[in-house]
Amino acid sequence: MVAENKQLSLDLGHRSAMGEADFLVAPGNADAVAWLDAWPDWPAPALVLFGPPGSGKSHLAQIWRARSRAVLVEPDDLHLDSVPDLLRPMRTVVLDRAHEVAGDPARERVLFHLYNAAKEIGGSLLLLADNAPVNWVLRLPDLRSRLLAAPAVGMAAPDDALLMAVLVKLFADRQIRVGEDVIRWLMTRTERSFANARRVVEALDRAALEAKKPITVPFCKAVLEQDAEEAEPAAGQP
Repeated sequence: MVAENKQLSLDLGHRSAMGEADFLVAPGNADAVAWLDAWPDWPAPALVLFGPPGSGKSHLAQIWRARSRAVLVEPDDLHLDSVPDLLRPMRTVVLDRAHEVAGDPARERVLFHLYNAAKEIGGSLLLLADNAPVNWVLRLPDLRSRLLAAPAVGMAAPDDALLMAVLVKLFADRQIRVGEDVIRWLMTRTERSFANARRVVEALDRAALEAKKPITVPFCKAVLEQDAEEAEPAAGQP
């Protein structure tokens, strides 16, 4: 499916991150990629990866999990009796939404034990959070001191260059070439996050195959407007 418009060419450090999945490296995520590439040579049992929703934390965590075979858990999964089981498979754990542990004495205590257990066996914890541990209101002093001593690396929300490159790559992965006007239109009309970019490209690809039409700006407008109309009744349901 080829558009006749000018094609957008972006050179943005496209490489295979840790050999497991394609990832576009940009200034906003380069430090995070470097830290995950450095595993298992981390200076502490834990690494905190923080940034706003849509910054790519989950994508990088998936890449690291593929390499480390880590167990993925959420705050609700933290129980004292589960600590040995979490570390038993490969001694690696990813804790999503780690900042939600702060302020909950029971969860803080479990994370404290998990940190100590990982340190004892040479394991690794990757903590994903919306903000840095220095901003967490932790009630357990020993946990706070450990997390503040652990490396914490921030990720920025995707800038224009990165998001444009992601859109181009997502279309290319589906063997679809679109014009620069399509990419720029999507940049100004859709939510600016990696997850949404994937959803939009998938929806456009599916609609184009069904309609047997090229992906143009008018086609994008029609598809996204229809999706929005279909989503409104669902959003209004109790």
